[in-house]
Amino acid sequence: MFPVKCFVFSAALVLFLTGAFAASGGAEAKIEDVASFKGAQVTGVTVTDKGRIFVNFPRWREHIPCSVAEVGKDGGYTPYPDEKTNRWGKGAPGDGDVFVCVQSVVADGDRLYVIDTKNPMIGKTVAVPTLYVYDLNTDKLVRKYPLAESTRPGSYVNDLRVDRDHGKIYFTDSNDPGLIVLDMESGENYRMLDRHPYTTAEQDHITIGGRRHDGKVHSDGIALDRKNGILYFHALTGKTLYGIPTSQLIGRHVDEGKISSMKTPFPDGMIMDDRGNLYMGDLEKSRIVYVTPDREIKVLASGDGISWPDTFSIHDGYLYFTNSRIQEAGGDISNMEFTLKRVKLPE
Repeated sequence: MFPVKCFVFSAALVLFLTGAFAASGGAEAKIEDVASFKGAQVTGVTVTDKGRIFVNFPRWREHIPCSVAEVGKDGGYTPYPDEKTNRWGKGAPGDGDVFVCVQSVVADGDRLYVIDTKNPMIGKTVAVPTLYVYDLNTDKLVRKYPLAESTRPGSYVNDLRVDRDHGKIYFTDSNDPGLIVLDMESGENYRMLDRHPYTTAEQDHITIGGRRHDGKVHSDGIALDRKNGILYFHALTGKTLYGIPTSQLIGRHVDEGKISSMKTPFPDGMIMDDRGNLYMGDLEKSRIVYVTPDREIKVLASGDGISWPDTFSIHDGYLYFTNSRIQEAGGDISNMEFTLKRVKLPE
């Protein structure tokens, strides 16, 4: 979700073969419309347990409608939690509770987690990147976590996953490669695999529709296997998926012999369902694929309804995803439509 996020999927997948990516055939899921945003480049999406839908629009341009929005049943959207919080302007202070450049929103339980990179236009941070936490019952800010210990002036904190079992939150940094771990109780935060080959981009471009799209994007997509205690992460401009035991992140000790890897397409965001399927985009082929617990790689959906599938969320048997059209959005986007879609999960 950034303009330019053999491995162990579970204990049973230790023998997963590495090599070239191949996806099996079969019936694909129908792509359904949810919402459309004219002239507003959407990246993140999350659907709460109660079906509320939130999206975000990063400040990759000077003018955006808002940073975070809630999508209504009619497809319209309103700034969240209010207009004032979304009203930051160039040159204004960035260290308060006003959103500067939000890159991801994640609902977990009765909380909404909003990561503000504080890095408009993907240059340098104008304040300390901060995680804002909202109570979905009251829509009030209940806590914020400045990531002062774990970020640098060039950081772009990209995506996150909440590990309530261990009281941790994990993040990727796409501009200064590495993983970030936050303790939810103390607020302490630190970096892991900092500028490590596993979190660093493998190349400087991808190719979509025969056209080269330049840019290095480091650790980006992230997914949490809660059952087996594994965090998966992936550079956007890279074809290697890594899985690290969360015990290493919590214990601050890296054992590369227990970090697994697998070759995949170039993805952006990733997500895992409660059946052990790991979903990701295949940016170059404009499709969504998934790896099953039986070690099969399958295509969930493809076609014209997919254009840079950016971020995923799962609710009520559906996979929701945004089309950020990054490969097409180089100039004036005022007449472009950016969409939120959904597809039925496999049975």
